[in-house]
Amino acid sequence: MKIKAIIWQEDDVWCGSVPALPGCHTWGDSYDHLLEMLQDAVQGWLDVASERQELEPEKQFVELSL
Repeated sequence: MKIKAIIWQEDDVWCGSVPALPGCHTWGDSYDHLLEMLQDAVQGWLDVASERQELEPEKQFVELSL
């Protein structure tokens, strides 16, 4: 799965946001830490959305390996 994220640096903190997933934001102490945190944030977002099953009836979730 490929997903786009916006990343930027504020002071000494790296910040990230995933526009395709509303409310999916995170931060890290370094660029590499941010990338790890983004993976965790995306996985967490997808897990919660899957549990809530907030999908229209004709749509479905599938599990993909990241």
